[in-house]
Amino acid sequence: MNFEAFGFNPQVAAGIKEAGYAVPTPIQVQAIAPVMENRDVMGMAQTGTGKTAAFVLPILHRLMKGQKGGIRALILAPTRELAEQTHQAIGVLGRKTGLKSATVYGGVGITPQIQKLKKVDIVVACPGRLLDHIGRRTANLSKLEVLVIDEADQLFDMGFFPDIKKILTHLPKQRQTLLFSATMPAEIRKLAADILQNPATVQVGNEAPADTVSHALYPVAQHLKTAFLLDLLKQTQARSVLVFTRTKHRAKNLDQKLAGAGFRSTSLQGNLSQVKRQAALDGFRKGTFQILVATDIAARGIDVTRVSHVINYDVPSTPEAYIHRIGRTGRATCTGEAFTFITGEDRNMVRAINRLLGSEIEQRTLESFNYKAAAPAFTGSAPARTDSAHRPARKKPARQSSPRPKTFEKSGSHGKKPARRHTFL
Repeated sequence: MNFEAFGFNPQVAAGIKEAGYAVPTPIQVQAIAPVMENRDVMGMAQTGTGKTAAFVLPILHRLMKGQKGGIRALILAPTRELAEQTHQAIGVLGRKTGLKSATVYGGVGITPQIQKLKKVDIVVACPGRLLDHIGRRTANLSKLEVLVIDEADQLFDMGFFPDIKKILTHLPKQRQTLLFSATMPAEIRKLAADILQNPATVQVGNEAPADTVSHALYPVAQHLKTAFLLDLLKQTQARSVLVFTRTKHRAKNLDQKLAGAGFRSTSLQGNLSQVKRQAALDGFRKGTFQILVATDIAARGIDVTRVSHVINYDVPSTPEAYIHRIGRTGRATCTGEAFTFITGEDRNMVRAINRLLGSEIEQRTLESFNYKAAAPAFTGSAPARTDSAHRPARKKPARQSSPRPKTFEKSGSHGKKPARRHTFL
């Protein structure tokens, strides 16, 4: 089967051909037809399977037939990166159509967005900033024909459902609604039941990473992880590596250590401005940086087919988050490897991930890694205590002649514990 079988508008078909698309992916084969029939769709597919084109192409086809003018399609996304990725896909696939799209998200100036919203057909938005525009009456959604809720499970995880429900009250009731997600927990199925009308259900694969990804667990103490990572990277034939950490501070700190060790590294985390976030992502995508250290902000929205390795420096907080992280490699039929560093505290999460995958991930060791030699360099701990017989005698500090600072004791203190003393210096 090829894309010609769908009967797209000639301008849409020309964009597909110019983009180099030839054979549709399974999610595209199953989803495009019901979307073009104007049916509501609930779709589940692994990340990296072509889900974005599965709704972008039929939306472009639909908008070419209807009455021009105003915002006619709205795509809700959980992160700026995913919003930009979808916007770029619209630009590539719709370059022959004359249709225009714009992104709407926080962290950047609102005035340029207000100007763009006056002359676009498609809006790709994060819920919070879109509500700002609705409140300012700078986003007129009265002509909306299609709503897409993309990555619904992450929108839920990030607490966006109340915002989405508010947005729904400002949309025409007569519309087509498409809901896509990599996983379908109970909350998402309930939302689908509330907002979709007789939907076509599309599911490709199961709730697991693509079978082109191999997995491995590496037991390692928390304080040795950085040294272990450096050693692992030196022994791994890695073209492009995505390293996930739990916190923004850790991502920044690890990036600095990797760069100090000679790796072409950058970081992507929430404390960065949008300009710096985009620069890091673009540099990683182009190969300027070999390693991108990121928080879960990058678990979705990074469309880089050349990621050869995903390394979980920290175990993710949910099994579903593991799937999203690992989904960044093994994309578009490419092979990839997923390494996860685990400590004794991660046992329960490892069991949950194994249950979701339906098999146990192999545990490995790095025989060349010298745990004892690495400890002093990366733990920041004090040197080992010396034998008391060889310990130099401590000199008592000289008595200070300055007056003692004033102190007071907290009143009402009784019992064996000494009263708390406060010192004013």
